[in-house]
Formats: sequence, C-alpha cells, structure tokens
Amino acid sequence: MSDTICVETKGLLFDMDGVLISSIGSVVRSWRRWATIYKIPNADTYEVPHGMRAIDTVKSLRPDIDPEEGLRVIEDMEIEDTEDLKVLPGVKALLESLPPERWAIVTSATHRLMCGRLKVAGLPIPERIISGDMVERGKPDPEPYMRGAALLGCRPEDCVVVEDAPSGVAAGVAAGCRVLGVLGTHSRSELHDANWVVASLEGLRVTAGAEGLELCFVPEKVEASAG
Repeated sequence: MSDTICVETKGLLFDMDGVLISSIGSVVRSWRRWATIYKIPNADTYEVPHGMRAIDTVKSLRPDIDPEEGLRVIEDMEIEDTEDLKVLPGVKALLESLPPERWAIVTSATHRLMCGRLKVAGLPIPERIISGDMVERGKPDPEPYMRGAALLGCRPEDCVVVEDAPSGVAAGVAAGCRVLGVLGTHSRSELHDANWVVASLEGLRVTAGAEGLELCFVPEKVEASAG
C-alpha cells in the first residue's frame, strides 16, 4: 500500500493505559471518588490529567497530605474497579508476536496497578518494566523512557515509543526516542509532537530480524489548516 511507512528499530517501549488497554472508566470513577473523600472542589466532575503518575496528581491536588497515603487510596480504588477494562484492538496479537527482549512497558501506573490491570486483561507481563514508582521523575520528564531504553540495552534513539497522551509523547521526544502516537484518549492535533500517529495498533505489523524490528503502518494524515 502506497501510504504505508516502514521503520527500523531495535526496541519498542509501550505506554499501558490508552495504548495496550482502556481503563478510562475505572480512572474517572476512582478519581472522582478520591476527590470526594479528599474534598476537592467539583469532585463529581473532576477530570484527572491523563498520562501522569498518580502520586504527582495527589501532590498537586492536596499538597498538605501524606502523598504515599493518598496514592495508596487511589491505587486500591483503581485495582478494585475493573468493570469495563478492555484490551485495545490489535494489542494481544502484537505483543504475542514480539521477541520478549525487544519490548518493555513504560507506564505512569504503579507496578502493583500495572500487574493487576494486565492480569485482568489477559495480557502478558513483560520481562522488562518501568512503572511510575520506579522513577524519580514521571512523564513528561524523559527519565522513564531513558530507563526503558536502557532495560532493552539500547540507546533511546534506537527505540520507538508508543504513546497516547501528550505528556508521554513529550517524555519520549525529550528522551531522544522516535514516537508513534495512538489515537483514543487525545486528538491528532494534541499528539502533534509525535513522529507519526495511527488510529490504533490493529494495523501495525512488526517483523523481527537479527538486528531488531521492522514496523509497518499507515499513519493518520495531518489535517490541512483552514484558509
């Protein structure tokens, strides 16, 4: 197909929520419950920033409380609420096709929450993980993706980050990685800093070779500006 792009890379670094699974219902319900408990104004309509570590959100909302305690409360809520968690299109087959040493999950979720969601979703827990509680600075800081590349034994510029949120895209770019944006939680225009954007991972085809991976996909076209 003439619009298909093929990219060579040594490793893939996946965000989790919004890329591999959808847990948006759980996130919204849990954070609104949390906001009510901690007396955040307009708790019933609170919209949590997507792609940020929960502990950073806790600190921004209630800097006066113990952040670890606030984190534990929201983490417990999200682990218990799995009602509408689902695997996103193309993800299961894609992960099963990848050599385990060529990919990692780099998520803002805590390790416990990440493992809980992957288990409910029936997805493999990779050998290589960078979770939000394993880094000093969360996305959009480059630390998570720099650490992820190191786990694969690669330079950041030899990895492709797969992200759905502007904060994650910014983290990947700042780390020196190329970034493949995935639509779902944000619009094409909000992911403008990504190298490419696709509608979903369903159309992503990966071929493994001795030197790395070849990714082939059809990117979303950039909308022409009016006038």
